[in-house]
Amino acid sequence: MRPKDPTEKRLAEISEKIVSCTLCPRLVRYRQEVARHPPKRYSSETYWAKPLPGFGDPKASILVIGLAPAAHGGNRTGRMFTGDSAGNTLVRALYANGLANIPYSISLNDGLKLSGCFLTAALRCAPPRNTPLKEELENCYSYLGEELDALRGVRVVVALGGLAFNTSVRLLRDKGFTSGGDRPVFRHGRVYKFTQGPCGRVVWLLATYHPSRRNTQTRLLTQGMLNSVFRRAARLAGIKTQPFRGD
Repeated sequence: MRPKDPTEKRLAEISEKIVSCTLCPRLVRYRQEVARHPPKRYSSETYWAKPLPGFGDPKASILVIGLAPAAHGGNRTGRMFTGDSAGNTLVRALYANGLANIPYSISLNDGLKLSGCFLTAALRCAPPRNTPLKEELENCYSYLGEELDALRGVRVVVALGGLAFNTSVRLLRDKGFTSGGDRPVFRHGRVYKFTQGPCGRVVWLLATYHPSRRNTQTRLLTQGMLNSVFRRAARLAGIKTQPFRGD
């Protein structure tokens, strides 16, 4: 087998650490309880029921940060943004901009490949009522920092929802980035420029509503709106949006 490059090796190390994490007893209990008592439509499936590492292109220039895996989405399938409506809405936006090879995300065996982007989340386990506790977010925060450090080519961060946005602002600041005179405030479609110290490295932060079923059904967020966010993200990252550039 061909040796992995250093970035792939580092991401594999981080993934292994995340998957074995048991720092949050409440989340461990919940993810396992969900797996033991699935709804009828998933009763024949074996749930992943472990924390989720990030997923995507090791050479990514776009980092997408969400809230947490869904109880019957990523917690079931074992892959970030996979197996629920939010994942499909997100991946359709990626596909529309040449960042994914197919317009859906349903299982580990669906053939999905990402090019130029990497998907992750502020929390790695599905939380009860989709509401994480502060200490649980703190326990996961270091994993997000490690992923950003490993993904050296990131030029754009897309934050899905207010919590992911606030986490992204904190993460960039902790890595030595500043946003000049702008005080970042979450609002769909807003873009902020962050610059890192003497090296002058620039990372753009884009805010969007989360592609949850609730947001899409109420049309707070439409597919077109999300497609536009990723069109802008691709442009800022210097990615030509068509065609898909994966292997």
